[in-house]
Amino acid sequence: MSTTTRRIPLYEADFVSDPHTAYRRMREKFGPLVPVDLAPGVPVTLIVGYEQARRILGDPMRFPADPHVWQKTIPDTCPVLPMMEWRPNALRSAGTEHDRYRTANTAALNAVDQHALRFLVEKVAHETVSSFRHDGTADLLAQYAWPIAFRVLSTLLGCPDQLGHRIADGMAKIFGGVNATIGNQILTQAVADLVTLRQHQPGNDVTTRLLSHLARLDDTEMIHQIITLYGAGIEPLTNLITNTLLRLLTHTDFSGDLHAADASIREALDTVLYRDPPLANFCMSYPPRPVDVDGVLLPADQPVVISLAACNNDPALGTSPTLGNRAHLAWGAGPHSCPARSHAYLIAETAIHHILDALPEMDLACRPGDLVWRPGPLPPVSQHAARRLLHHPLKEFPPCPSSPSSSSTPAPPTRTPSTRPYAPAARPPWWTSSV
Repeated sequence: MSTTTRRIPLYEADFVSDPHTAYRRMREKFGPLVPVDLAPGVPVTLIVGYEQARRILGDPMRFPADPHVWQKTIPDTCPVLPMMEWRPNALRSAGTEHDRYRTANTAALNAVDQHALRFLVEKVAHETVSSFRHDGTADLLAQYAWPIAFRVLSTLLGCPDQLGHRIADGMAKIFGGVNATIGNQILTQAVADLVTLRQHQPGNDVTTRLLSHLARLDDTEMIHQIITLYGAGIEPLTNLITNTLLRLLTHTDFSGDLHAADASIREALDTVLYRDPPLANFCMSYPPRPVDVDGVLLPADQPVVISLAACNNDPALGTSPTLGNRAHLAWGAGPHSCPARSHAYLIAETAIHHILDALPEMDLACRPGDLVWRPGPLPPVSQHAARRLLHHPLKEFPPCPSSPSSSSTPAPPTRTPSTRPYAPAARPPWWTSSV
């Protein structure tokens, strides 16, 4: 790939507004390996070919996820650095350290009882719907998908409500962009308090199991694992629930198949994971030496990013995916694939099933074309990372009396528009969101 090739900026409005058209044009011009800029002066290679992505994701020796060398060349003011720099977790490490973090996280997650998890989601979904069903209108993202993802994950982590509210407050300030430094302090301290709580009061939860694992994670590593679980759990799961419900409400054939029992909700989820995955471009790697991929020489220590959305819709795969086909890359692949996909499936499936049963007459409160998509998960940092609705308004479901809820849910983080330049001090050094 020539160093003089004009790179495609992924941070401009044209890409954010219509990414699938952009992927098609990239593929036509460059093939499966595309030179892009994630931010001004941050060159990467974007993989838009399915087969090439599978090979790269399955080759951690040539494509490790450790960014140590790369980030030495990147200024602290770089807006995408928070999502790409090294931190002590499985997403940004390689070799034995990756194995250590991955083994601990996988063991802690695998011990979650699936039957108890389904019961928990049903309980939280019932309480969440009850909080707004008497109004006759709701924002599905802010009032349903986000509260379910947050409350369920907090319960799995053994996080009591008081700490959960502090964690949500910290996340809200970070995402808002104005009080990000304070938000980072609030969040980090709240998670540290959660770790201390479970050190002194062990429970049947993910945090306790991480603490007791043979990996012997120290306090700093524990904080990073918990924050990573929040980041990797809430954002993609919220997007998956919201995007699936959006498709059900706006695609007559799709929802018709579902209600005619020709397809299960699980199959509906897989269709959305194929066509509009919660994280569009992620799975970053940093080859330590030049690598030839199908005749294209990728530079050493320059990031390689997998476009999960583009690869899933690669014309080389042939026709559109059929219902029940789960060969998509939405969960990643290889040693960095999502260790909690069964949990995510169960939570999303149960949440969607519940609201379809509870509010069968719900409809959008606006035209589909009027829905606003936002870059995410951390504006203005990662316009390339996710495609998520700002709001998902509903109307026209019969108002019903609400039932009392046994637990309160913090409000979801809001993203307030800001024209202020990116401030290095506001950069949370731990943040990531990945499959």
